[in-house]
Amino acid sequence: MPAPTLVTGAPCWIDLYSSDTDQATAFYRDLFGWNAEPSMEEFGGYFTFTKDGKHIAGCMRNDGEQGYPDAWGVHLMTDDVEAIAAATPKHGGKVEFAPMVVGENGSSTMITDPGGAHVGAWQPNQQKGFEVTGESGTPAWFELHTRAYEPTVAFYRDVFGWDVYTMSDTDEFRYSTLGEGEGQLAGIMDDSPYPGDEPAHWAVYFAVSDADAAIARIEELGGRVVRPAEDTPYGRLATVADPTGTQFRIVANNS
Repeated sequence: MPAPTLVTGAPCWIDLYSSDTDQATAFYRDLFGWNAEPSMEEFGGYFTFTKDGKHIAGCMRNDGEQGYPDAWGVHLMTDDVEAIAAATPKHGGKVEFAPMVVGENGSSTMITDPGGAHVGAWQPNQQKGFEVTGESGTPAWFELHTRAYEPTVAFYRDVFGWDVYTMSDTDEFRYSTLGEGEGQLAGIMDDSPYPGDEPAHWAVYFAVSDADAAIARIEELGGRVVRPAEDTPYGRLATVADPTGTQFRIVANNS
Protein backbone atom coordinates (compact mmCIF):
# COMPACT_ATOMS: atom_id res chain seq x y z
CA MET A 1 0.00 0.00 0.00
CA PRO A 2 1.22 3.55 -0.70
CA ALA A 3 1.73 5.96 2.16
CA PRO A 4 -1.34 7.94 3.31
CA THR A 5 -2.16 11.11 1.37
CA LEU A 6 -1.16 13.77 3.88
CA VAL A 7 -2.16 17.09 2.32
CA THR A 8 -3.57 20.34 3.65
CA GLY A 9 -7.17 19.93 4.76
CA ALA A 10 -7.15 16.14 4.75
CA PRO A 11 -7.37 13.83 7.77
CA CYS A 12 -3.83 13.18 8.98
CA TRP A 13 -4.30 11.68 12.44
CA ILE A 14 -6.87 10.07 14.72
CA ASP A 15 -6.89 9.61 18.43
CA LEU A 16 -8.95 7.82 21.04
CA TYR A 17 -10.28 9.59 24.12
CA SER A 18 -10.92 6.69 26.50
CA SER A 19 -11.97 6.34 30.13
CA ASP A 20 -10.07 3.04 30.35
CA THR A 21 -6.89 3.14 28.31
CA ASP A 22 -5.69 -0.24 29.57
CA GLN A 23 -8.89 -1.92 28.42
CA ALA A 24 -8.76 -0.03 25.13
CA THR A 25 -5.16 -1.05 24.57
CA ALA A 26 -6.02 -4.72 25.05
CA PHE A 27 -9.14 -4.49 22.87
CA TYR A 28 -7.49 -2.85 19.85
CA ARG A 29 -4.40 -5.05 20.23
CA ASP A 30 -6.50 -8.21 20.09
CA LEU A 31 -8.82 -6.91 17.37
CA PHE A 32 -6.44 -5.11 15.01
CA GLY A 33 -2.96 -6.22 16.10
CA TRP A 34 -1.99 -2.81 17.47
CA ASN A 35 0.85 -2.16 19.89
CA ALA A 36 0.88 0.70 22.41
CA GLU A 37 3.99 2.86 22.66
CA PRO A 38 5.07 4.08 26.13
CA SER A 39 2.95 6.97 27.38
CA MET A 40 4.45 10.47 27.38
CA GLU A 41 3.98 12.05 30.77
CA GLU A 42 5.08 15.43 29.43
CA PHE A 43 1.97 15.32 27.24
CA GLY A 44 -0.49 14.23 29.92
CA GLY A 45 0.05 10.51 29.45
CA TYR A 46 -0.76 10.59 25.73
CA PHE A 47 0.54 7.57 23.84
CA THR A 48 0.47 6.24 20.29
CA PHE A 49 -0.64 2.99 18.71
CA THR A 50 1.43 1.28 16.04
CA LYS A 51 0.73 -1.61 13.69
CA ASP A 52 3.72 -3.46 12.29
CA GLY A 53 5.89 -0.61 13.54
CA LYS A 54 3.95 2.16 11.80
CA HIS A 55 2.14 4.89 13.73
CA ILE A 56 -1.62 4.94 13.11
CA ALA A 57 -3.37 6.56 16.10
CA GLY A 58 -3.02 8.18 19.49
CA CYS A 59 -4.77 7.67 22.80
CA MET A 60 -5.48 9.88 25.80
CA ARG A 61 -7.21 9.06 29.07
CA ASN A 62 -10.64 10.62 29.52
CA ASP A 63 -10.82 11.55 33.20
CA GLY A 64 -14.36 12.91 32.83
CA GLU A 65 -13.46 16.41 33.93
CA GLN A 66 -14.11 17.97 30.52
CA GLY A 67 -17.56 16.44 30.23
CA TYR A 68 -16.81 14.77 26.91
CA PRO A 69 -17.79 11.16 26.21
CA ASP A 70 -15.27 8.57 25.09
CA ALA A 71 -14.78 9.01 21.34
CA TRP A 72 -12.53 8.68 18.35
CA GLY A 73 -11.37 12.05 17.05
CA VAL A 74 -10.07 13.21 13.68
CA HIS A 75 -7.39 15.82 12.99
CA LEU A 76 -7.02 17.65 9.68
CA MET A 77 -3.68 18.80 8.36
CA THR A 78 -2.91 22.50 8.07
CA ASP A 79 0.14 24.60 7.27
CA ASP A 80 -1.06 27.39 9.58
CA VAL A 81 -2.83 26.38 12.77
CA GLU A 82 -3.08 30.00 13.93
CA ALA A 83 -4.97 30.89 10.75
CA ILE A 84 -7.40 28.01 11.34
CA ALA A 85 -8.15 29.27 14.85
CA ALA A 86 -8.59 32.83 13.58
CA ALA A 87 -10.94 31.81 10.75
CA THR A 88 -13.08 29.40 12.77
CA PRO A 89 -15.34 31.90 14.61
CA LYS A 90 -15.72 33.98 11.44
CA HIS A 91 -17.33 30.99 9.73
CA GLY A 92 -19.66 29.84 12.48
CA GLY A 93 -17.35 27.61 14.48
CA LYS A 94 -15.80 27.79 17.93
CA VAL A 95 -12.22 27.35 19.15
CA GLU A 96 -12.13 24.77 21.96
CA PHE A 97 -8.51 25.38 22.84
CA ALA A 98 -6.04 27.87 21.44
CA PRO A 99 -3.20 26.70 19.22
CA MET A 100 -0.42 25.06 21.19
CA VAL A 101 2.99 23.70 20.37
CA VAL A 102 3.33 19.96 21.09
CA GLY A 103 7.07 19.68 21.64
CA GLU A 104 8.96 18.97 18.43
CA ASN A 105 6.00 17.09 16.98
CA GLY A 106 3.97 20.03 15.67
CA SER A 107 1.21 22.43 16.68
CA SER A 108 -2.43 21.70 17.41
CA THR A 109 -5.80 23.30 18.03
CA MET A 110 -9.25 21.83 18.62
CA ILE A 111 -12.35 23.46 17.20
CA THR A 112 -16.07 22.87 16.86
CA ASP A 113 -17.66 23.27 13.43
CA PRO A 114 -21.06 24.97 12.83
CA GLY A 115 -22.92 21.70 13.29
CA GLY A 116 -21.29 21.00 16.67
CA ALA A 117 -18.74 18.36 15.63
CA HIS A 118 -15.30 18.53 17.22
CA VAL A 119 -12.28 18.34 14.92
CA GLY A 120 -8.58 18.94 15.42
CA ALA A 121 -6.18 20.89 13.24
CA TRP A 122 -2.59 19.69 13.09
CA GLN A 123 0.38 21.65 11.76
CA PRO A 124 3.14 19.06 11.51
CA ASN A 125 6.76 19.45 12.42
CA GLN A 126 8.57 16.17 13.13
CA GLN A 127 5.33 14.16 13.40
CA LYS A 128 3.57 14.29 10.04
CA GLY A 129 0.61 12.01 10.80
CA PHE A 130 -0.44 8.40 10.49
CA GLU A 131 1.95 6.23 8.51
CA VAL A 132 -0.43 3.66 7.06
CA THR A 133 -4.09 3.65 6.00
CA GLY A 134 -6.34 1.37 4.00
CA GLU A 135 -4.77 -1.90 5.14
CA SER A 136 -6.61 -4.33 7.39
CA GLY A 137 -6.61 -3.01 10.96
CA THR A 138 -5.85 0.60 9.98
CA PRO A 139 -7.99 3.69 9.27
CA ALA A 140 -9.75 3.51 5.91
CA TRP A 141 -12.23 6.42 5.72
CA PHE A 142 -13.25 9.54 7.63
CA GLU A 143 -16.83 10.81 7.55
CA LEU A 144 -18.53 13.76 9.20
CA HIS A 145 -22.19 13.31 10.12
CA THR A 146 -24.11 16.55 10.65
CA ARG A 147 -27.61 18.02 10.68
CA ALA A 148 -26.23 21.43 9.67
CA TYR A 149 -25.10 20.25 6.26
CA GLU A 150 -24.81 23.38 4.13
CA PRO A 151 -23.02 25.62 6.68
CA THR A 152 -20.76 22.72 7.62
CA VAL A 153 -19.72 22.02 4.03
CA ALA A 154 -19.04 25.74 3.58
CA PHE A 155 -17.00 25.77 6.80
CA TYR A 156 -14.58 23.06 5.68
CA ARG A 157 -14.29 24.67 2.27
CA ASP A 158 -13.59 28.16 3.66
CA VAL A 159 -11.56 27.32 6.78
CA PHE A 160 -9.64 24.20 5.72
CA GLY A 161 -9.52 24.87 1.97
CA TRP A 162 -11.46 21.78 0.94
CA ASP A 163 -11.94 21.11 -2.75
CA VAL A 164 -15.57 20.08 -2.24
CA TYR A 165 -17.17 17.59 -4.63
CA THR A 166 -20.94 17.01 -4.40
CA MET A 167 -21.47 13.29 -4.69
CA SER A 168 -25.22 13.35 -4.10
CA ASP A 169 -27.71 16.19 -3.53
CA THR A 170 -31.20 14.75 -3.13
CA ASP A 171 -33.63 15.17 -0.24
CA GLU A 172 -32.91 11.58 0.79
CA PHE A 173 -29.13 11.60 0.49
CA ARG A 174 -26.79 14.57 0.60
CA TYR A 175 -23.09 13.79 0.60
CA SER A 176 -19.99 15.80 -0.26
CA THR A 177 -16.36 14.72 -0.36
CA LEU A 178 -12.93 16.25 -0.13
CA GLY A 179 -11.73 15.50 -3.65
CA GLU A 180 -13.47 13.09 -5.99
CA GLY A 181 -13.17 9.62 -7.46
CA GLU A 182 -10.07 7.71 -6.42
CA GLY A 183 -8.77 10.92 -4.86
CA GLN A 184 -11.49 11.21 -2.22
CA LEU A 185 -10.01 11.74 1.24
CA ALA A 186 -13.04 12.38 3.51
CA GLY A 187 -16.80 12.84 3.39
CA ILE A 188 -19.61 14.92 4.88
CA MET A 189 -23.06 13.37 5.21
CA ASP A 190 -26.35 15.14 5.87
CA ASP A 191 -28.04 13.29 8.74
CA SER A 192 -31.17 15.48 8.64
CA PRO A 193 -33.37 12.94 6.79
CA TYR A 194 -32.79 10.29 9.44
CA PRO A 195 -34.55 9.94 12.80
CA GLY A 196 -32.77 10.33 16.10
CA ASP A 197 -30.85 13.09 17.80
CA GLU A 198 -27.27 11.84 17.53
CA PRO A 199 -24.94 14.85 17.79
CA ALA A 200 -22.70 15.82 14.90
CA HIS A 201 -19.50 13.80 14.89
CA TRP A 202 -16.62 12.51 12.82
CA ALA A 203 -16.82 8.76 12.24
CA VAL A 204 -13.67 6.71 11.67
CA TYR A 205 -13.83 3.57 9.53
CA PHE A 206 -11.26 0.81 9.99
CA ALA A 207 -10.51 -1.68 7.24
CA VAL A 208 -11.06 -5.37 7.97
CA SER A 209 -10.72 -8.41 5.74
CA ASP A 210 -14.04 -9.94 6.86
CA ALA A 211 -16.72 -7.77 8.49
CA ASP A 212 -18.69 -10.64 10.01
CA ALA A 213 -15.60 -12.28 11.48
CA ALA A 214 -14.53 -8.90 12.88
CA ILE A 215 -17.94 -8.43 14.51
CA ALA A 216 -17.72 -11.84 16.13
CA ARG A 217 -14.29 -10.97 17.49
CA ILE A 218 -15.48 -7.56 18.72
CA GLU A 219 -18.24 -9.24 20.72
CA GLU A 220 -15.79 -11.80 22.12
CA LEU A 221 -13.60 -8.94 23.32
CA GLY A 222 -16.40 -7.14 25.16
CA GLY A 223 -17.53 -4.77 22.40
CA ARG A 224 -20.95 -4.64 20.80
CA VAL A 225 -22.73 -4.08 17.51
CA VAL A 226 -24.47 -0.70 17.18
CA ARG A 227 -25.63 -1.11 13.55
CA PRO A 228 -25.45 -4.56 11.95
CA ALA A 229 -23.31 -5.24 8.91
CA GLU A 230 -24.81 -4.43 5.53
CA ASP A 231 -23.56 -4.65 1.98
CA THR A 232 -23.11 -1.32 0.21
CA PRO A 233 -21.43 -0.19 -3.03
CA TYR A 234 -18.43 0.74 -0.88
CA GLY A 235 -18.04 -2.56 0.95
CA ARG A 236 -19.66 -4.40 3.84
CA LEU A 237 -20.11 -1.87 6.66
CA ALA A 238 -21.02 -2.03 10.34
CA THR A 239 -21.05 0.36 13.28
CA VAL A 240 -19.63 -1.12 16.47
CA ALA A 241 -18.42 -0.02 19.88
CA ASP A 242 -15.45 -0.95 22.05
CA PRO A 243 -15.88 -2.04 25.71
CA THR A 244 -16.25 1.55 27.03
CA GLY A 245 -18.85 2.37 24.40
CA THR A 246 -16.65 4.27 21.95
CA GLN A 247 -18.20 3.87 18.53
CA PHE A 248 -16.32 3.26 15.31
CA ARG A 249 -17.05 1.64 11.97
CA ILE A 250 -15.58 -1.26 10.11
CA VAL A 251 -15.50 -1.77 6.36
CA ALA A 252 -14.57 -4.84 4.35
CA ASN A 253 -13.97 -4.20 0.67
CA ASN A 254 -16.04 -6.16 -1.81
CA SER A 255 -12.99 -7.44 -3.63
